[in-house]
Amino acid sequence: MESKANEEIQKALDNNDHGLAASITKKYLEDINNIPLNIAVTGESGSGKSTFVNAFRGIDDEDERAAPTGVVETTMEPESYPHPRYPNVILWDLPGIGTTKFPADQYLKRFGFEKFDFFIIVSADRFRENDVMLAEEIKKMGKKFYFIRSKIDNNLRAAERKRTYDEGETLQEIRENCIQGLEDQGVTSPQVFLVSHFDLHKYDFPTLQETIEREMPSLKRDVLILALPDVCRSVIHKKKEVFSSRIMYYALLSGGIAALPVPGLSIAVDALILVSALTTYVEGFGLDKTSLEKLSSDTKTPLPDLMKVMKCDISGKVVTKPLVVPMLSSFSAGVALSAAETFLSLIPFFGAIVKAPLSYRIINGFLSDTLDKLFVDAENVLKAAVGI
Repeated sequence: MESKANEEIQKALDNNDHGLAASITKKYLEDINNIPLNIAVTGESGSGKSTFVNAFRGIDDEDERAAPTGVVETTMEPESYPHPRYPNVILWDLPGIGTTKFPADQYLKRFGFEKFDFFIIVSADRFRENDVMLAEEIKKMGKKFYFIRSKIDNNLRAAERKRTYDEGETLQEIRENCIQGLEDQGVTSPQVFLVSHFDLHKYDFPTLQETIEREMPSLKRDVLILALPDVCRSVIHKKKEVFSSRIMYYALLSGGIAALPVPGLSIAVDALILVSALTTYVEGFGLDKTSLEKLSSDTKTPLPDLMKVMKCDISGKVVTKPLVVPMLSSFSAGVALSAAETFLSLIPFFGAIVKAPLSYRIINGFLSDTLDKLFVDAENVLKAAVGI
C-alpha cells in the first residue's frame, strides 16, 4: 500500500501536478487510518477476559462502553468493542469454549475465525483441555494465539501472607506451573504472559505487547502500536516512530494545497491539517485531558503532578486552530509567510513550484518539532505516574 502510494505521489510531483499529489496523499492517510484490526479474546467464565478487553481499550469496567464483567459467563455470542480512539481496532469478547456446545474446530467456524487477526486465551488459574484444543485449532488455521494468565495481583496478595514471600519467586512459580500444565497437555514450548488488568505496566503485559507486535504484518503492526495503552517507555517510543513516519504525508498534503492558485488558501488549510495531526499525537500519547484524568485516578497520582511535567503548549488541551496558528507563527514566521504566499499564488506556474516545497518544509519541520516535545511530555507523565 505504501510503496504504491509513494510511486503515484512521485509521478504526480514529477509532472508538477501538486493537486493530484495532495489528493493521492489524502486518500493514503485515510486508508492507513482505517486499516481494520480484530482481536479475539476468549476464556472460561470468570477468567477476566472482559476486564482484559476493557483494560486494553483504556476504559474502566464501569464505563458505559465497557464489556460487562462478572463471575458467571456474561457472553453467549461474540460482542464487539471498538477502541474509543481508534474505532477500526475492535476487541471481540467471545464466549468461553467450555460454555458452548461446539467442539474447538466448529467453535472457530461458528464465530468466524477468518476475521480475527489474533486470539487472546485468558485463564485465571490453569489452562484447561478446552483452552488447549482451541489453541491447536487456531494454529491449524494459520492464526496466532497468546496465553494470558490473569488476576496476578490477587495471587500476589494471597502469597504475601507467607513469611517467606518473594514476589519474583511467586511470579516464576505461577509461570512455571502454567507452562508445565500446557506441556502436559501436549503444547510445545508454550509462552504464558502474567497480567494484572488493573496494573498493566507491571509483570508481562509489556512483553506481550512486544511479542504480538513482532508477529504482525507491518501495516497492522502500526495500527496495533497506536491502539496500545501507554504502559511502558517502549510503546511511547514506537508510537513516536509511527507518527514520525506519517509526517511526510501531512507535509505533502500541505504542499499540494499550497500549489493551488487561491490566495490565502494554504495557511487556512494548513491549520486544519495541523489540528488533525496534532490531535492524533496528543490523544495517541494519552496527553489529552480525559486520559490524564484517568491516569491520575488509576495511579493515585494528583492531576497537578502530571500537568506540571508537561511543557508542550498543546499537552492537556483540546487542539484547535486558534491554538495551533500562533504556534506555527512562532515556529516559522507564519504570519509574514501568509502575505508572501498571497503574492506568490498570483504568479502562474512559478508560484506553484516555489511554494509547494516551502510549505512542505515548514509543515514537516513544525510537526517534527512538536512531536518531539509531546514525546518528552509523554515520557515525563509516565514517569510521574508509575515511576518508569
